[in-house]
Amino acid sequence: MSDSLRDQLLKAGFAAPPKPEPAPRRPQEQQRPRQQSQRPPSSQRPGTRPDSRLPQNRPAGPPRHPNASRPHARDQAEIDLAKAYALRDKNERETREREQREAEQRGRERKERKQKLANALGGKALNDAAAEIPRHFPHTNKIRRIYVTADQLPRLNGGDLAVVQLAGRYLLVDRETALAAQAIDGESLVLLCDPQATAEDDIPPDLVW
Repeated sequence: MSDSLRDQLLKAGFAAPPKPEPAPRRPQEQQRPRQQSQRPPSSQRPGTRPDSRLPQNRPAGPPRHPNASRPHARDQAEIDLAKAYALRDKNERETREREQREAEQRGRERKERKQKLANALGGKALNDAAAEIPRHFPHTNKIRRIYVTADQLPRLNGGDLAVVQLAGRYLLVDRETALAAQAIDGESLVLLCDPQATAEDDIPPDLVW
């Protein structure tokens, strides 16, 4: 449409008046978009709400390792080893104490037997200081001897007399005394012949050598 026709229409009231041009922006309004574009993201600005995608209600402090509540495998092995050593030391200590108690008990029993044996043999030895005949017999894997008289030798070989040991000495006693000593301590009886027994080595018991 030409300007002349527009002017005619305006005069006739058919055309709308032209729209006013927008007012120019102020300098501050022109710089505002630039300032907003320079702002940090909402997640970095103070006072902003966290992103809903991030986990909420997290406990304060550093994160815990999944195995933090359980002892380390090496620490557990050291604990078990220490317990094993402690148990072994306890067992060894109890074993030593038990062996010591048993040894003390055996010592007391041995002392009591010696005392009873001395009481049973007290004043009953038939050893003769004038005896000159040696009577040999085996004892503790060795050949021992006791001196007897001519009258004592056949009685000893016939089982009427016997030889017992007391405190390292060999005593000649009668059969009843020897059996009483054997009842107290079986090792005290050294020689008690049985006249009915057959000699294993064909050596007569009355042989003097």
